[in-house]
Amino acid sequence: MTKWVAGFFSEAMSPQTPHRHSSQHAFTFLNPRVAEGITVHSRRSMLKASLAGMAGLTLPGLLQLRAEGTKDRKPVSGNKAVILLWMTGGPSHIDTWDPKPEMPREIRGPFQDIPTKVPGVHICEYLPKQAALLDRFTLIRSVDCRESNHEPNMVMQTANRAAEPRTNPRGHLYPAIGSLVARFRGANHPGMPPYIALNMKSRSHLAWGGYLGQQFDPFDGANASRLFQLPSGLTMDRLQSRKSLSEQMDTLRRNLDASGGMEAMDRFSQQAFDIVAGGRAQEAFDLKKEPARIIERYGEHDWCRQALLARRLVERGASFVTIDLSNHSGSGTWDNHGDNIPPYGGIWNGLRPLLPVFDHLITTLVTDLADRGLLDDTLVVAMGEFGRSPTLGTQGSTDGRNHWPYVMSMCLAGGGFRHGQVIGASSRDGGEIAHRPVTPGDLAATIYQHMGVPLNATYTDHQGRPIYIVEKGQPIRELS
Repeated sequence: MTKWVAGFFSEAMSPQTPHRHSSQHAFTFLNPRVAEGITVHSRRSMLKASLAGMAGLTLPGLLQLRAEGTKDRKPVSGNKAVILLWMTGGPSHIDTWDPKPEMPREIRGPFQDIPTKVPGVHICEYLPKQAALLDRFTLIRSVDCRESNHEPNMVMQTANRAAEPRTNPRGHLYPAIGSLVARFRGANHPGMPPYIALNMKSRSHLAWGGYLGQQFDPFDGANASRLFQLPSGLTMDRLQSRKSLSEQMDTLRRNLDASGGMEAMDRFSQQAFDIVAGGRAQEAFDLKKEPARIIERYGEHDWCRQALLARRLVERGASFVTIDLSNHSGSGTWDNHGDNIPPYGGIWNGLRPLLPVFDHLITTLVTDLADRGLLDDTLVVAMGEFGRSPTLGTQGSTDGRNHWPYVMSMCLAGGGFRHGQVIGASSRDGGEIAHRPVTPGDLAATIYQHMGVPLNATYTDHQGRPIYIVEKGQPIRELS
């Protein structure tokens, strides 16, 4: 799997874990058993791999490709960022943010609803912290996620309905919103990757660079510590010495290079060196640098630690961070089909234990961002692939809900938007949109506007045809 800093190590991809309740897959394009990049076989090639970033073979090459791909990017100001809390598997809207207390139990489910800080708005009883802080959130109860599926999870992460590899052989080529932010905005600091994925349990849980190229794939934060490590016996002093020698040789070659290409390559090599040796990214990934009281505030659950890490990353210059909120590499922990269908479980035994963790995670993150003066610049988005069926008892279970792409709920916080509101509504039984549909394109347009990315920007497919980054969408007007 090629990482954003592939100049230092690479690894062969392992086969994907199959989806337990579906026989359809679309993974052939991932070449899971093919080693990409530089594969290390000996001490000599290990040294070559670790110094490749200095020699312009990998990381500098990716930086050069990224620079070529973003040469038409307009300068942007500020430290705008997005943190996407990706609830892998598709959380039930009825059992979280859109309760139906007046419906029979087979529709309303086993949970009670509670009032929130926003008058007249109720949410699930297992989200009490968010209920008390709902004036800082916007709930959208009318998201139209038709065509969305998972494994791979593409439509909502790309905001393009054609990005469905199970039905479209080119579906995997539509780039993630995070990749497009990396393409048209870049990082807020040159020493940071622009698009980072945390806690990635499976490649199928995320959208990737697609048509933009691997240089716009997310940086795999799960392997950050290993990627920043130097091979045994190679110190920063030795690396600096090697770099100095390389610079001297490049100077000689540059004197013969009338086109200036070598001078540009020097710049990319310098960037590569700065990312590793400069320490900004490495320091951002080191939670030991965080005060003990802040670590304790987030708590010990791994999802919460990943949220703290996301805050550190945007604080230091990353533009887009996605956290894969899942515990396994199948379709995702929020895929609650029923207690008789492990490992997903049903609403009571599967979803109920997740909600207090999520409640603590999202409220702690939003409060921490606000305390640090980062919330207006950082848009927090929490969503999954789709909602869940309005009636309990799918696939032979008595307590599960099936995939339901006709309507779902999501929540937003921060970004300098107007919050403390509910946008749209589902029908009385939660089975369809009642009014004010919000499309994937609307979500994308809102994110791009926040990030200073032109809404009329395009990229090209493999035939050179332009594709607009926003398909049938406008910024969500109620947030202004």
